[in-house]
Amino acid sequence: MEKLPATVAEGLAARYTELAGKVRDLATPLSEEQFWRKPFAFGNSFGHLVLHLTGNLNYYIGAEVARTGYVRDRNREFTETERAPKTEILRHFDEAIGVVVKAIRAQSPEDWSKAYTALREDDAGNRFNIFLRCATHLHHHVGQMMYLCFELKREDSGR
Repeated sequence: MEKLPATVAEGLAARYTELAGKVRDLATPLSEEQFWRKPFAFGNSFGHLVLHLTGNLNYYIGAEVARTGYVRDRNREFTETERAPKTEILRHFDEAIGVVVKAIRAQSPEDWSKAYTALREDDAGNRFNIFLRCATHLHHHVGQMMYLCFELKREDSGR
C-alpha cells in the first residue's frame, strides 16, 4: 500500500502526457483554417476545444491545486473570435499539461485525499478525484477531436 501514491502519481502523469501527445498529433496536420473551422453547426472547432481544455486544466488543477492564480473565462473558451496561431494555442495547452504534471508529482501521499471543491466541481470531494475527472474530461475531448479531424478531412477531400 505504501507504494500506491507513487504509482497513482506516475500513472496519472503518464496519462496526461500521452493524451497531450494525441492532441498535438491530431493538430499537427491541420491547417490554420482547419484548426478553427467548425464542421458541424452544433459543435466546436478543434481550436476551441484546445482552448477549453487549457482553461479546464489551468483552473481545476493550476489555480485550485497548484495555486497559480489562473483566472478562467470558460465562456470565452468556446466563443473566442480572435484566431491566434495554432502553435501559440498548442504552446499554452502544453504549458497547462506541464502545470498538471508538476502538480501531480508535488502531491504527498496525504495530499491525494485532501478536500477539494471548485466552481462546477463542488462534488469532487478530494484531489485525487479532480485529477481523475480532468483526465477523463481530456480523454473525452480527444475523442471529439479525432472525429473532427475525420470530418475535416472528409469535407476537404470532397471539395
